[in-house]
Amino acid sequence: MANPAGIPPTDLGHQTEPLREALREAIDRVLLSKQFVLGEEVTAFEHEVAAFLGVAHAVGVNSGTDALTIGLHALGIGPGDEVITSPFSFYAAVEAISRCGATPVFADIDPHTFTLTPDSVREAITARTRAVLPVHLYGQAGELDGILDVAARHQLKVVEDACQAFGAHYGERYLGTLGDVGTYSFYPTKNLGAIGDAGLLVTNRNDIADSARHLRNHAQTRRGYHDDIGYNSRLDSIQAAALRVRLPHVSGWNEARRACAARYTERLQDIPGITLPATAPGNRHIFHQYTIRVGGGQRDQLQQAMLGHNIGSVVYYPVPLHQLPMYYNATLILPEAEAAAEEVLSLPLWPDMDEATMEQVVNTLRACVHKLKLPA
Repeated sequence: MANPAGIPPTDLGHQTEPLREALREAIDRVLLSKQFVLGEEVTAFEHEVAAFLGVAHAVGVNSGTDALTIGLHALGIGPGDEVITSPFSFYAAVEAISRCGATPVFADIDPHTFTLTPDSVREAITARTRAVLPVHLYGQAGELDGILDVAARHQLKVVEDACQAFGAHYGERYLGTLGDVGTYSFYPTKNLGAIGDAGLLVTNRNDIADSARHLRNHAQTRRGYHDDIGYNSRLDSIQAAALRVRLPHVSGWNEARRACAARYTERLQDIPGITLPATAPGNRHIFHQYTIRVGGGQRDQLQQAMLGHNIGSVVYYPVPLHQLPMYYNATLILPEAEAAAEEVLSLPLWPDMDEATMEQVVNTLRACVHKLKLPA
């Protein structure tokens, strides 16, 4: 039956309700251990998630933002360096670049995948470019092979922002495992979420893993001795324990998201003025978000019209990063990112979304589009 109380953009019940007792047992285990920061639970989670992803090293930190910052720092990125990244993303990626003292350089995106293109990266390279930071937005990558090839030709490091793409595949490998460093967020709304803030850095390089572990704990060599400016970014044991409970379920949750996305696509494909999400070749999209584009300059009107029927939706992201005050450059025009920011709208989606709820979203969207008379 339809939900009279309204439909939120997401529902975290699938990560909590069926696993409530297992989560309580995990938390009790931490309480009994009296190890609340790092410790055995964190070490166990790092081993388990590294095996899941097929990487040599996994380093737990306290957020996806810190994973990005520490990853860049561990690669030696700092003042005077440039890092090419996407202008159409959450702020954390560019924030991490700036926190390292480096300069973010924005390249334009593909209008279908919302991710960096190899050509845009190539055109943005200068003598100061040291790294590329592609963002795997909404649950998939774009032309990652091309970006990796450009990076290799120009001897650039690659830091993958897979904070929205845990468990997504590119070819036979998981996103986040193809560059020098991969980063993940376990913010509660992610496909694999903790019960608070948590993040992860992965790498196949021993030196990077050693540096990341060192940096996350104030760059402390032994108690009271420090040899760098580090971070207080130690993963909490309770978060690690909760993630250990949830990790075995993430593949099933991702497949359920894909099934929900397929149902959306089947039901929405004939609505004028709406462009549906595309999956790039080689990708296994896990739909952290199901994001449509709304034409005719009426995205905000459509969002408000749906909200009037108690259907929630979210705009990820309304302002391209190169137009924020701290990065604004009047001469920098990135048309695809700017157009996407004016048109994207993420619809409600979660793994156990039932048929009646989806039909309520679809029928409301269809009625609102018809009333607004969006151009075909």
